Amino acid sequence: MLREHLKNYRIILASGSPRRQHFFRELDLDFTVDVRPVEESFPAELSGSEITDYLSKLKAGAFTDIQEKDIVVTSDTIVWMDNEAINKPGNEEEAKQMLRRLSNSVHDVITSVCFTGKDFQKVVHDTTRVWFRELTDAEIEYYIKTCKPFDKAGSYGIQEWIGYIGIERLEGCYFNVMGLPTRLVYKTLMELAED
Repeated sequence: MLREHLKNYRIILASGSPRRQHFFRELDLDFTVDVRPVEESFPAELSGSEITDYLSKLKAGAFTDIQEKDIVVTSDTIVWMDNEAINKPGNEEEAKQMLRRLSNSVHDVITSVCFTGKDFQKVVHDTTRVWFRELTDAEIEYYIKTCKPFDKAGSYGIQEWIGYIGIERLEGCYFNVMGLPTRLVYKTLMELAED
């Protein structure tokens, strides 16, 4: 359905994330992947979705050669807890600290998606609340050793072992926690195709 609606457009996914690429294929999108390096830092006064909105727009800024029928899709996901962004861990010790912090507590996962064309830019975001049960150190160490979650915000993937055993409930979009609010992407692309 999307493929037909967007047949006159070139969709460019600016993400190296295998999960986001998988979602784009599952949405039946015809797209190319083009990842451009960006220094992912943000002003300290930003909070919550302001951070992910800012970073997704920042990533779009690397595309200075957008053609008439291009739609560049950039995205950013953070774990937000106690008024602080928890990003990707730098090493095993940081991953352990992050998971201990998430254990037996509630956090938000926020994802922003930015759609940029030659003459427009639209940003949408979604928030999902996640409840973790108490995790033991042995569970945390097992997960880090087997799944190596160093490319994931908050040091976990909901679709992996830790999600199976650790997440008690969530409020909002499951796919958003994996890194893409798929229904919002679908809705926004349909609207852009109709403009």
